[in-house]
Amino acid sequence: MNSGFNALGLSEALVRAVTELGYTEPTPIQQQAIPLVLAGRDLLAGAQTGTGKTAGFVLPILHRLALTPPAAGKSRHPVRALILTPTRELAAQVEESVRDYGKYKKSTVAVIFGGVSINNQIAALRRGVDIVVATPGRLLDHAGQKTIDLSQVEVLVLDEADRMLDMGFLPDMKRVFAMLPKQRQTLLFSATFSDEIRALANTLLKDPAAVQATPRNSAVEAVSQKVVLVDRGRKSELLAKLIAEQQWYQVLVFTRTKHGANRLAEYLCKHGVTALAIHGNKSQNARTHALSQFKTGELQALVATDIAARGLDIEQLPHVVNFDLPHVPEDYVHRIGRTGRAGATGEAISLVCADDKPLLADIEKVIRREVPREIVAGFEPNPNERAEPIQRGRGGGQQRAPQRQAPKREGSEQRRSSQPAAGKSPARAPHADRAAPPSRGEPRNAPRPAKARPADPQRARAAPAAPAPRHDASSTVRTNIPGLAPPGHRRGR
Repeated sequence: MNSGFNALGLSEALVRAVTELGYTEPTPIQQQAIPLVLAGRDLLAGAQTGTGKTAGFVLPILHRLALTPPAAGKSRHPVRALILTPTRELAAQVEESVRDYGKYKKSTVAVIFGGVSINNQIAALRRGVDIVVATPGRLLDHAGQKTIDLSQVEVLVLDEADRMLDMGFLPDMKRVFAMLPKQRQTLLFSATFSDEIRALANTLLKDPAAVQATPRNSAVEAVSQKVVLVDRGRKSELLAKLIAEQQWYQVLVFTRTKHGANRLAEYLCKHGVTALAIHGNKSQNARTHALSQFKTGELQALVATDIAARGLDIEQLPHVVNFDLPHVPEDYVHRIGRTGRAGATGEAISLVCADDKPLLADIEKVIRREVPREIVAGFEPNPNERAEPIQRGRGGGQQRAPQRQAPKREGSEQRRSSQPAAGKSPARAPHADRAAPPSRGEPRNAPRPAKARPADPQRARAAPAAPAPRHDASSTVRTNIPGLAPPGHRRGR
């Protein structure tokens, strides 16, 4: 039927499902990874976004679960495979792939992430599922409420493992690892692998096989890349002109901040381009609705922050625009990887002003090529424009290097101290924010401090001192992990 996938040792039911989805030959990462996973090996696998790495672990997992019954344990229908992802969008995408590839199998799957009601997830887990696809935060919520048992997991997958480390999920990941049986198969899949990830893998994997389908941190060859030089104040005007004149019917635009995404989407709408913003402050329903409209062509432009760079799977996406260049050069690879997927061609355009040139230089070092420069007539950049510090977030301060921090949870201060600090309202109960939290992958803006009031000596003497906050070592990312080198080689870290 499909000799390419048959030759990998997959069952007839899986090969039939893959064939019906239009895939005729396995990709390089699938050719290397699938036989190793079927053999039960731990795996460290790297491939560019869009090369089929999801099928590289989903197909062999479905094959193995169908061949062998679950081991005897306290649960009659245990969770046998756990797939961790950094974002909600990627979790939903992986869960959809499990359903598509497993349509002729009896394995069941549930997806678990924040931003939506937890009740439906609890109901699915109570019915029993073989495979759980989850983001770390919501998974720990379920573990805390004892609605999930991970003691019989046979296969653990860390998808986009580098992004999970970048987003500060290491403490949460360690808590999840502690709930899993020691005897298991562990797979690390990612578009890129930093030296830090490799060092962490050495402590997590047992005698792993390493496969690299493409050079580390290389850009997709099928993507035509170019830089358009423009003054910072004319980027929005130029983008609207390019979309209109070149008749781009579907373009994914990346901005650096949530506020910038909202502002650009509003500008495009006012200038005749249907556009919506998607970022961590949007509810999950709003994000899903915007993505659905974009996929069906109802929406011409989708403006996104980097939280959407992982997990967006849009077939034949023709254009990606970097309205702002990312601070982490590897994120450039993930962004432009949204186009040129699975052998298709695509175009990636970066709007670069004087402020962005140092970031562009770092990107070109990572991808080991110089991106061609262009100037659009009527938008010639002012040669005397001086670079300014790149602003980030609503605070408007100078851009600082992003730190790998443990994602904060609402109510953490309340858990650390039984008495609230003077002048502060009690923190909300843990997990009360799970209905629609901001994305765990984007930094939260600290609230503005209240204006200081004139001191009252009498009241000051009477007021008890606020208890000093107790340091919680588990709330920060440790930087002294054996073998984990400080990320000094990346800009902005």
